[in-house]
Amino acid sequence: MLLVTGGAGFIGSNLVAALNDSGRSDVAVCDLLGHDGKWRNLARRQLADILPPAELPAWLNGRRLDAIIHLGAISETTATDGDLVIETNFRFSIRLLDWCTVHATPFIYASSAATYGDGAQGFCDDPRLAALKALRPMNLYGWSKHLFDLAVAERAARGERLPPQWAGLKFFNVFGPNEYHKGAMMSVLAKRFDDVKAGRKVQLFKSHRDGIADGDQRRDFIYVDDAVRVMMWLLATPSVSGLFNVGTGKARSFKDLMLAAYAALGTRPNIEYIDMPASIRDSYQYFTQGDVDRLQRAGYNGGFTALEDSVGTYVGDFLDRADRFR
Repeated sequence: MLLVTGGAGFIGSNLVAALNDSGRSDVAVCDLLGHDGKWRNLARRQLADILPPAELPAWLNGRRLDAIIHLGAISETTATDGDLVIETNFRFSIRLLDWCTVHATPFIYASSAATYGDGAQGFCDDPRLAALKALRPMNLYGWSKHLFDLAVAERAARGERLPPQWAGLKFFNVFGPNEYHKGAMMSVLAKRFDDVKAGRKVQLFKSHRDGIADGDQRRDFIYVDDAVRVMMWLLATPSVSGLFNVGTGKARSFKDLMLAAYAALGTRPNIEYIDMPASIRDSYQYFTQGDVDRLQRAGYNGGFTALEDSVGTYVGDFLDRADRFR
């Protein structure tokens, strides 16, 4: 049996779908479904069990698992409850790491590109403690993920016992089906698609930096299917452990993203550029791009889908349909 924490969430439900499609029905999900329709992310799935996080310690007692894929977290970059975020994102993760260590169970977990902060130290997934300690996350979410990366790296540096396979994945800007419950944390494409479809103006931020055009703020956008392929590869390659970026390695602009959506629909672009709020203007990131060399050197050769192709798939197979769920 495999356990996927956060398995009803965005990336988690897409991983569960891939596991089902590969022939695995022995997948247990640990998550909270809430009242926002998140259950629809799993409506087409076959599960061995589904349980809330509070019941997980008792559920794990005496159980044997093939692996734990730990994707559950408070992922809002605007979260402010420090105690809740640390308990959920750090201490809960430590307990799972300890369980996997004791029970010799592979452990794959979600880190985040938010650990890189403003990018002043670059976006290289250098796993050495000195490199990790130089990072300065800009929000509570990023800091909680960074703390766990440091804890794992410290154990590895000291030669302490760890699970037989462990992998931390620094996800960049993942987008795709089943992200609809995320509200403000949805991708810009998901949030603006109905406006694109209806012909209404789509608003993007103006640039407030010399040499950067309006809408040319760039992110490493990665389609969720590509992120899932990395996790499936790790599950099939237990000899690989480490901390890895999961991005495409190619930054693209928000304007590129929206133009790809218009192209997928065959409609004329209608983009309006508005002033960035003064409250975020000084701290806004204009560029993120994951260095994926370490992942590729570790043996991953699955490649990454071009932005225009992934947007076309997302629009045609999901966003432009009555049922948008995978």
